[in-house]
Amino acid sequence: MEKHVRRIGVFTSGGDAPGMNAAIRSVVRTSIHMGIECIGIRRGYHGLINGDFIPLDFGSVSGLSRRGGTMLYTARSEDFKAKEGQAKAASTCKLLGLDALVGIGGDGTFRGLLCLADQGLSVIGIPGTIDNDIACSSYTIGFDSACNTALECIDKLRDTIQSHERCSVVEVMGRRAGHVALNVGVACGATVVLVPEQEIDYETDVVEPIRRCRLSGQTHFMVIVAEGVEGGAYGVAQKIKEETSLDTRVTILGHVQRGGTPTSRDRIAATYMGYEAVRLLAEGQSCRVVAKQGNEYTSFDIHEALTMTKGLDPQTYTVMRTLTGIQQ
Repeated sequence: MEKHVRRIGVFTSGGDAPGMNAAIRSVVRTSIHMGIECIGIRRGYHGLINGDFIPLDFGSVSGLSRRGGTMLYTARSEDFKAKEGQAKAASTCKLLGLDALVGIGGDGTFRGLLCLADQGLSVIGIPGTIDNDIACSSYTIGFDSACNTALECIDKLRDTIQSHERCSVVEVMGRRAGHVALNVGVACGATVVLVPEQEIDYETDVVEPIRRCRLSGQTHFMVIVAEGVEGGAYGVAQKIKEETSLDTRVTILGHVQRGGTPTSRDRIAATYMGYEAVRLLAEGQSCRVVAKQGNEYTSFDIHEALTMTKGLDPQTYTVMRTLTGIQQ
């Protein structure tokens, strides 16, 4: 027998990503359309433990899609990792009369949802992370906006490195995944792109592409490095300087990539995912992660989703190596 959902909670957890607000708006308005009440949980699992909530209605999410960040705030909760914290969070859900929860975030968010599912709550996860590293989904909310923000910064950096004939080493986000670095590198026409998924041969992957560019007459060079690459941007810059004697400067883009107005791609993806999350709950489904596969939206069991792995897009990687002159 299907469990009738009358009231759901929605929250964001982990690192913020542009488009999270669009997902919140979609969850709220889809819920209202289906006759379901929606409660916003502020500050993720931390707020769930401490009863930090706000009722959400049609008007409270008006115009929300264009705003970056998350109106519900986000926080990491050490207390929730303990059984006592999980029990307290479940008690808050019971007190508020929540039949289900929608969590927007990454793998850590989904693992937390499983803990609450064990307490009898219906749960759905929505992938929101700029790293695009949720394995079950080809796309995650925030990725396109982060890439565009990084690209805008890099385009501005080109003006100064060209004027001074320098080598610029730019570190973008991606501690365990190089999707941002790879896509930004292809888009900006980088001389070199380094990602944590691939072992680096400095002579072949870094020094030789720079030499090829110099021999072709180029006097400035752009190197994109994901933050998870061993040694980071400063380590890479030091090696380049030692091998080429170039005037090498480092720029760490950091959290600026998380901010700003979300792109249309992120707003649309977030809206579809929010709709799918509520639809699944209304159908009596639980323990699912909404996912984008090509042009279609589907869902996976959370347990299955957490065991899946995701590598770099092989075609994009091949294109990058081809255009930077690296032998395959």
